[in-house]
Amino acid sequence: MPTAPGRDESVPGYDPRAFPPFGVTVDLAVFTVRDGRLNVLLVERGEAPYRGAWALPGGFVRPEESAGRAARRELAEETGLSADTVHDLHLEQLRTYSEPDRDPRMRVVSVAYAALLPDLPEPRGGGDAANARWTDRSDARGLAFDHDRIVADAYDRICAKLEYTGLATGFCPPEFTLGELQQIYETVWGVPLDRPNFRRKVLATPGFVEPVEGPPRRTGGRGKPAALYRAGTAATLHPPLLRPEGRQP
Repeated sequence: MPTAPGRDESVPGYDPRAFPPFGVTVDLAVFTVRDGRLNVLLVERGEAPYRGAWALPGGFVRPEESAGRAARRELAEETGLSADTVHDLHLEQLRTYSEPDRDPRMRVVSVAYAALLPDLPEPRGGGDAANARWTDRSDARGLAFDHDRIVADAYDRICAKLEYTGLATGFCPPEFTLGELQQIYETVWGVPLDRPNFRRKVLATPGFVEPVEGPPRRTGGRGKPAALYRAGTAATLHPPLLRPEGRQP
């Protein structure tokens, strides 16, 4: 039986010892909306380096693992999220971080993932994490390693996803008003949106939302009841719903 590519240890002229060893890790920037605020999942490091500092969940990729499998394993181990919850997460690969001095232990290259997910439970520390918590994104600063940069890059990715996909509808009830949808955009982007303009853009984008048959729903104000919608079938938004200038950093 032929040897799988990359598994032949007798390749002529190749000596793996000629190259300095380095580690590969995964880091996860997981966001959710809680109490009208955009939160990111952080863990308190229980081991050196940076013992006691807050960081993104993550860890080393094992020899038998892919980066994706390692990401889900570390997320479950360090936060206590259930295996079913972690298995169902859509983790999007963000980018690779490979600055030579990013980890004081050795040369470490990190594959970072980002996700924006609704209805995630309270985390709890586990593995080599002493604690875990949801933290307001604006307060997620001074993190270990280069995790401030990863959070910033992941936030930019999530903001862009809201521009050209229907991701925001996943944070609304199955049937929602356009006002509720607008609140998700304002929470993530950190800027107020003009209500009539937002409504016009949403309804003019094919497949973004679909009207729900039946009576409208009262929203608690003095105005007339608001019409209900559900998520549409479009995978991407054409035209995109662009962020206004002046968003929060």
